[in-house]
Amino acid sequence: MKKAVITTGGKQYLVSEGEELSVELLKEAGKTVSFEPLLVIDGDKTSVGTPVVSGAKVSADVVQEDVQDKKVTSIRYKAKKRVHTVKGHRQRHTVIKIKSIS
Repeated sequence: MKKAVITTGGKQYLVSEGEELSVELLKEAGKTVSFEPLLVIDGDKTSVGTPVVSGAKVSADVVQEDVQDKKVTSIRYKAKKRVHTVKGHRQRHTVIKIKSIS
């Protein structure tokens, strides 16, 4: 089974073929997306890139394009000072399915 480490959105993900994962929102996402892997594991053979593995490519299909995560709220409160602020944020994601590691 092939595995690879890809980077997107400032984070690194360990992926394998057929896996579905949620990554940071990809602006120019069409139907397919390709990534350059940092590391490729193919059985006993391991290829480490400097910084990417040359000649290797990870291709993925976009399942859902713009998905919002659960709301995260932040509260600022100071007792007896009339300071009370509530802010909310919902992070946007793209759900992708890894098609092939070559």
